[in-house]
Amino acid sequence: MDLKKKPFRLTAEEGTYSTRSLIIASGASAKLLGLPSERRLMGHGVSACATCDGFFFRGKEVLVIGGGDTAMEEATFLTKFASKVTIVHRRDKFRCSKIMGGRAKTNRQIGIIWDTVVEEIFGDPIVTGVRLKNVKTGKITEMKTDGVFVAIGHEPNTKLFAGQLQMDERGYIVTKKETTETSVPGVFAAGDVQDHRYRQAVTAAGTGCMAALDAEKYLESADQS
Repeated sequence: MDLKKKPFRLTAEEGTYSTRSLIIASGASAKLLGLPSERRLMGHGVSACATCDGFFFRGKEVLVIGGGDTAMEEATFLTKFASKVTIVHRRDKFRCSKIMGGRAKTNRQIGIIWDTVVEEIFGDPIVTGVRLKNVKTGKITEMKTDGVFVAIGHEPNTKLFAGQLQMDERGYIVTKKETTETSVPGVFAAGDVQDHRYRQAVTAAGTGCMAALDAEKYLESADQS
């Protein structure tokens, strides 16, 4: 994809396309542990989105893996449904903000397992438990659970645009305030590719509508000039 010349040229499996304006909505992907069992049980007790799947774990016990703000938000949200939420973190202190960490630590429904990683997720066809390893002692334990929520962050799908668009330190496309305009005139961004805060379908749809209106206005201005 070449964004340095106009019309913009996009090369895909079906061929090459030319366009005067472009809306980028390539989204973001949740970072995962990389376990085969994690992939196999995704959607069957393994999830990377508490707000999407939390309702299905009403009255059940679940694990949240992570130690950042995302993990704290997921764990706190899940207490609305789950009977017990346990945070598993590979270090001896959280990486999240003090406020978010404090909320998790003082919530009676949330337990914390420090210095520990998940080595395996058990279950067929649904999650039944996990194998844990203490990274300091090497001790292996097994724990029953009904669900595993992986909350170790997201990665925007923006590698294709590296060096062509302004991005923040995390790789999210930077858009101008109150618009979907990027650093390249005629190129707009919508959804999770430029939103690291909300990451919801409804907000993505909203910015998608904004991008369409911005692109329409851009093309109208270009035709009049």
